[in-house]
Amino acid sequence: MIDASVPVVVIFRGGYGAVAIARTLGRWGVPMYLVAQEGVPTPVWSSRYWVARSRWDFSRSEEDSVAFLLNLGEQITERHGERPLLLTLADWIAILIERSRDQLAEQFTFPQPEEPIIHTLLNKWGMHQLAHDHDIPTPTTVYPGTLEEADRFLESTGTPIVMKPADAYLPDLPATKVVRSRQELLDELGPREDRRVPLNVVLQEFIPGEVDSVWMCNGYFGAGGLEPLIFTGTKLRQVSAAGVASLAICIPNETVASQTRRFMEGVGYRGCVGIGYRYDRRDGLYKLLDVNARVSGVFRLFAGTNEIDVVRACYLDMTGQNVPPSALQPGRKWMLEDDLAAALSAIRGGQLTTGGWVRSLRGVQELHWLASDDPAPGLVWLRGRVGRLGSYGVKRMTKAG
Repeated sequence: MIDASVPVVVIFRGGYGAVAIARTLGRWGVPMYLVAQEGVPTPVWSSRYWVARSRWDFSRSEEDSVAFLLNLGEQITERHGERPLLLTLADWIAILIERSRDQLAEQFTFPQPEEPIIHTLLNKWGMHQLAHDHDIPTPTTVYPGTLEEADRFLESTGTPIVMKPADAYLPDLPATKVVRSRQELLDELGPREDRRVPLNVVLQEFIPGEVDSVWMCNGYFGAGGLEPLIFTGTKLRQVSAAGVASLAICIPNETVASQTRRFMEGVGYRGCVGIGYRYDRRDGLYKLLDVNARVSGVFRLFAGTNEIDVVRACYLDMTGQNVPPSALQPGRKWMLEDDLAAALSAIRGGQLTTGGWVRSLRGVQELHWLASDDPAPGLVWLRGRVGRLGSYGVKRMTKAG
């Protein structure tokens, strides 16, 4: 019997997974509260599992944001008699929680690593250095301070290369993208150097391979001797060259699982984590791409044999309840509804056939937005997609005219 009396606050600043948290815990009867970034319309808002919703502008000062959260936490505690559990899917918020953890712990519970490590893990250069210290393979990576240094890296590796923002806590983040020419690199970084602002990027060698060479690992690492919960899977399609998975499948991979455990235990990490690797056929290594030191947007891909996922494990652990062992469901598939657009693009490009697309959908057990017990987010998402397609059609006709 689950004790679902402890409420949960989810902070949403964009991306995926917040509605999945509402559903996976709301189905247990957990009181769920949403804090959404002000000015960001989202289908997440319409889930029936939210007890209450609020908005806040997290571009305001850190002190203001912490004060807002403390006031919210106090109100929820008075209502339920329990301090709420605080979760997020946003890098920036995960760093904010770590930086202000002593203050926020007055009104919230949340997993805390042995020592502050989240900001370092979410900094792509800091993550690379930590991985090197713990013998975790990574792509060749540099942290250029000038455009000249970036250009030298490009000359040594050739194109394409991968560009990522280094520090998620700095403003004006560059986009994560695959850079395919020197001119594209100059176009991306030149204006930043001209404005005398930090480049705030890491550049990585591009590891050749199809999308299914990208491996994902989701885990929950608790304290007090709790056995880590670790699941593995691979992408089948993604929304862009460096984007979120749109179709993914659970497949056991002992190398990815053991590297994840060794790395996270080595740095004393606590909490939910999503880690990306890419298999490099040139040397047979699984190389670390990213560490999402918070709840992953695709965590529901990894629902175990008893429907325990990393968020449910976190809730049970943080509320002092037994976390039952769980096992990977090989072959389980999860799909983001934007997969239709990804598949159509692949079909147009000749990388996929219509029959191959239909066959790839076999075994999909869960969608991101659409759910029979919580239909509103899916309907809002669908209305938004139809609206965008309609606007696109009007623009095409206007240009044709």
